Amino acid sequence: MSTEPDLAARLTRLEDLEAIRALDARYCRHLDDGNWDDLMTLFTDDGEFDGLSNPRGKIEMRAFFAGLADGGLTSFWHFITNLEIEIDDDTAVARSFLWQPCVLDGVASIAAGRYTDELVKQDGRWLYRVKRVRFHFFGPLADGWDENRFALDSARAAAVNP
Repeated sequence: MSTEPDLAARLTRLEDLEAIRALDARYCRHLDDGNWDDLMTLFTDDGEFDGLSNPRGKIEMRAFFAGLADGGLTSFWHFITNLEIEIDDDTAVARSFLWQPCVLDGVASIAAGRYTDELVKQDGRWLYRVKRVRFHFFGPLADGWDENRFALDSARAAAVNP
C-alpha cells in the first residue's frame, strides 16, 4: 500500500495552514502600521469586514480602516492567539482570540474579542472573504484588566457600545 497520495494531501494541508497563519500575521501588521493598500490585497474583491461597521468591497473597506482615526482610534496593536483553522478544499474558517491594546480618544484602552474569518483560495493564495470581529470587552486600561471584567454585562456593553 502506497502512502504517497496521503503524504501529498498532508503536505498540502500543512502548507495551507501555514499560508493562513501568515495571512493573519500580515493582516495584523498592515492594520497596525496603517498600510491600507497592502491590507486590501488580503481580501477578495467582494470581501467584507464585519465588526464595528460592515464595509463590503475593497473601496469601502479601505475607507473604513483609514477612517478609524477620525473615530478617535489613533493607535492599536493586535495580538492574536489560539488560531484554529478548518480547511475544506479551497475554503476555510479561522477562529482566534484577539487582545488589542489601543488608544481611544487619547485614553489608553484595552479590547478583547474573537475573530471568525471565512477564507477562500484563489489563484493559489488564501484571501479573506469575510473578516468578522466581535469584542467582548472594551475599556480604559486604568480601570484594570482582570478576569472579573469579562462578565456578561461587560460583553453586552462592548457589543452595544463598541
